[in-house]
Formats: sequence, C-alpha cells, structure tokens
Amino acid sequence: MQQVSFEDIRRAQAQMAGIIVRTPCAKSQTLSRITGAEVYLKFENLQFTGSFKDRGALIKLLQLDAEQRARGVIANSAGNHAQGVAYHAQRLNIPATIVMPVGTPNVKVRQTRDLGAEVVLDGGSVDEAAISARRICDERQLTYIHPYDDAAIVAGQGTIAVEMLEAAPGIDTLVIPIGGGGLIAGNAIAARAINPDIEIIGVESQLYPSAYQARHGLANDCGGQTIAEGIAVAHPGGQNLRTIDELVSDILLLSEEDIERAIDLLITIEKTVTEGAGAAGLAALLAYPERFRGRVVGLILCGGNIDTRMLSSILMRGLIRAGGITRMRVEISDRPGALAKVAQLVGDAGGNILEVQHQRNFPGVPAKLAELDLVLETRDREHIHEISGVLSSAGYKVRELIDTPDAG
Repeated sequence: MQQVSFEDIRRAQAQMAGIIVRTPCAKSQTLSRITGAEVYLKFENLQFTGSFKDRGALIKLLQLDAEQRARGVIANSAGNHAQGVAYHAQRLNIPATIVMPVGTPNVKVRQTRDLGAEVVLDGGSVDEAAISARRICDERQLTYIHPYDDAAIVAGQGTIAVEMLEAAPGIDTLVIPIGGGGLIAGNAIAARAINPDIEIIGVESQLYPSAYQARHGLANDCGGQTIAEGIAVAHPGGQNLRTIDELVSDILLLSEEDIERAIDLLITIEKTVTEGAGAAGLAALLAYPERFRGRVVGLILCGGNIDTRMLSSILMRGLIRAGGITRMRVEISDRPGALAKVAQLVGDAGGNILEVQHQRNFPGVPAKLAELDLVLETRDREHIHEISGVLSSAGYKVRELIDTPDAG
C-alpha cells in the first residue's frame, strides 16, 4: 500500500461532500467533569450504516474504472465494512458480494442483504472468510475491497480528523482505536498536517494488542473473545503500522471492563449507542485519567452497531457495578407471613424487589428456616448497605451476594 498524503485526504473530503454525513463534533460537559479532560466527541456512529466505514468504502468505490464497476466488487467482513461497501455499491450501481463467517449474527447478514449485496457465508472466522473472498475474487474477476490495507480507504477515514479540527481547533490530543490501523493512520496523517504539535494516542483491547506488540518487539499472541470486535485484528496493515510508528506517540491497552464501562457511560450520559470499538477512546480516558487530565481530547465514536442482547447485558452489569441492582440472601423462619415482613421492611427502606427465590429444602438450610434470595432495585451502594442494616436490625441474618466495590 502506498503512503497516503494530506492532499489525498483533502481530495477524499471533496469527493464525499454531500454524500457522507458530516457528523457532529460536540463537547461533553459531563464526561469532561468525570475524566478531568476537556472532551470532544465525534459521532461517527450516526453515519447511515452506523460507522465510519462509510467514508473509506465510498472513496475506494469512486476510484474504480468503468470495467471494474461493471464486474463488481467483493469484501469480507462480519459487520461495519460489509455494510459500508454494500451501501455505497448499491448507490453507485456496482454489484457487491460480501463474504461473512458462518457464525455472523442473522441481523448483520440481513442488513447487508437489504443493502443489495450478495452475501456468501463461508469460514468459521473473519480470516477464513477472507480466504474465501480472495478465491471468489479470482474466479469472478472482481475487485477486492480491503477493510484497512488500502490507500483509498485510509484517505477516506482521515477526513474525520479534518472535520474534528475544523469544529474544535483547540483539540491537542486525539485518542483513536486501532484495529487494522486504517482509522488511526488516516487521521494521524490529517491531524499532524493541520497541527504538527497534536498528540495521537492509539488504544487497543488487551486481547488484541497487535500494534502494541509490534511496536515493542513482542511476540504476537492476539486472541480471545472481546466486546470490541471492530478492533479485534491480529495483524494490522504494514503501511499502517509504519504510519503508527512515525506519528502515534503512545498505545494504551484496555480491559474488557474498561470498554464495558465506557459503553455504559456513553448511553447513560450522552444517550448515544456505541459498539465496543466505538467506546474504546473514552475507555482509555477512564482507565488512564492522569494521562489525559487537563488535555483537550478528541474521541471518535467510530461505530454504534452493537448486538442488542449484548447492550442489554452491559447496561445491566453497569447497574450492578453502580449499586442500582443487587442480590441479597436473607435467612427467615419458615412460617406464614415471614416473607411478607421482609418485603415490608425492604419497601419501607425504599428498595424495590424484582425477583424472589425461596429456598427451604436444600442441604445446609435448617428445617425450621428458609433462605430468601432477593434481587433488588436500589439507588446506589449506600442504599444497599442501608437496606441490609434495616433487615439486620430487625433480627434477620443478611448477606449481600454481589460484590459492590467502591470503584466500578
């Protein structure tokens, strides 16, 4: 892949004008207060297909000649790249084939088909799907659209930083997720051309620290299940890595809990839905607060295509961490009215009982006693301790079944 210039990015910006959504770039007062930095958010999750991938896909497709357009294009992806290519290929009347792993969620397969693409399900992983895509590409003489290792793709992604610095020229630090490296490479080139003193910091999942390991000469041992699927890339593009080495000052690694907390905060505070990769920048500010305190930080919310069941689980886990939901075990006498008395005490203390499990026959529970496992809705951790104290004062033996540490 050839090196991308700032002129390439400016040209891409002109080409996408009126086609790609110029997404908002806004300061978050609450996140600024929480993190100690002045935080600006670039809402790429508001693109038509829900991610920044619209940009690079469009620019690549616009560069095809008439013969290439007539034959069609092919890409492999389990998500955002698939939809970006399918959407713009449909707009430009270019036949598109997308190879997706066999286990891709049905909703993503359906969305890609609804955008006019032929979907081929093959391979047990994205890497295996890529092998299949290359084979089909050769058989049908199609043009392969790489998700990140392509100069046109990188140039398209780099337009984000141009828009951010036009909207908020005081930004002195950009925190950008690293997967295949196309997003951070393009935006690092653009940002450093506009402001040579701006700092670019990359973030990766601890399970897929490919760029971090390459930078530090470590063995590549990427793998595992991460909620940041969009940056779960074991081998970034070679030219992208060279750009990262040249322009990116630091790479920070994130735990799964860091990313979960960021997704939760963005939806509860900013009322915006992000996928794991989209929340990774904020996760870095939460995990390394001293690194960013006092800085003017730009974050790219690069995608919002998260599985609804996963989002539900993350929000529930966030409530548990914050003390909004808890579980308690209460030992009561096994006689009529005992459950009602506990319920009355919990209600009078302001708790709301969501679930009750009444155990009396299991080993370890005395014959004349019973155990109540209560799932409660509470205000916060202090309220949990308050309810526990009320029950204890009434003579009940109480044990909290969820660890609620002082720091979520």
